[in-house]
Amino acid sequence: MKLDPRHLAQLSMIIETGSFEIAAQHMGLTQPAISRNMRRLEARVGAPVFTREGRRSVPNDLGLQLGRSGLAIRIAEEQAEKSASLAASGSAGRLRLGAPPIVSGRFLTDTLSDFIATNPNCVIELRTGLVHELRSMLERGQIDMFFGPQGAADPDAGLSFTSLIDDRVAIICRAGHQLTGASSIMASDLMKQRWLAHSRGSMLRQQTEAAMVASGVHHMQIACETDSIRSALEIVSATDLISTMPVATTGPYLDEKLVFLEFEHTQFHRPLGAIQRTNMPANPVAFSFLKKLKARVARG
Repeated sequence: MKLDPRHLAQLSMIIETGSFEIAAQHMGLTQPAISRNMRRLEARVGAPVFTREGRRSVPNDLGLQLGRSGLAIRIAEEQAEKSASLAASGSAGRLRLGAPPIVSGRFLTDTLSDFIATNPNCVIELRTGLVHELRSMLERGQIDMFFGPQGAADPDAGLSFTSLIDDRVAIICRAGHQLTGASSIMASDLMKQRWLAHSRGSMLRQQTEAAMVASGVHHMQIACETDSIRSALEIVSATDLISTMPVATTGPYLDEKLVFLEFEHTQFHRPLGAIQRTNMPANPVAFSFLKKLKARVARG
């Protein structure tokens, strides 16, 4: 015997409201329609679910039992509708993000914290890694998007780029370093310095080397290499080594120990944004998070 779940849900509403007329209004039906459905339910069950008491129809024991099943159906439907509505608005679902270590810090975490607090039905995964590692993860479907420089988003590879900021790169050193007192910094000055370099193969390392070559710095005295942004900042602040860092995303970590030098080059231009696969279905949670992140970036 297969019962129509709509009839069970309507029965539960009749029991809850104590009225065919009010139940019909709640269910978007007319009273004659809901009465016909109850007769169909009784025909399908093969037994009455109501007892006549004068002009009133009162649910009997079988009716009350079936009504409990109908209530469970209504609750499940309401929960499903709520979940669907939240998912469509980007307020529920799962979002898998990736970012290089410096970007996954305060640049993202402030917005992430706010987003998690205001969207309790969302689950966020945040993975960190070098840009080329994150791009591979995106291509394999392990993350939904990652944040990185525009150069990592190759349209021919089916990747899209949503710009957020120009996170230009600059040379960083400890406060009080001899270069901070220079009226202008020449290529010869930079070739005399000892450098802390980023990981080989990282886009920041490649961008730094390209900018130095274009500026006439044909040799960099590399004294230390690391893939740890925290270690890089701590080492530079405690030594005379110089390095390069993205200004916007590193800025929140600076204190009186570190400064950026006044040395500009077009190669240091570094648009930073969200990189996604163009052939992936739209993710409302991703759209909602990006909207919040853009608003925070716009506020500075």
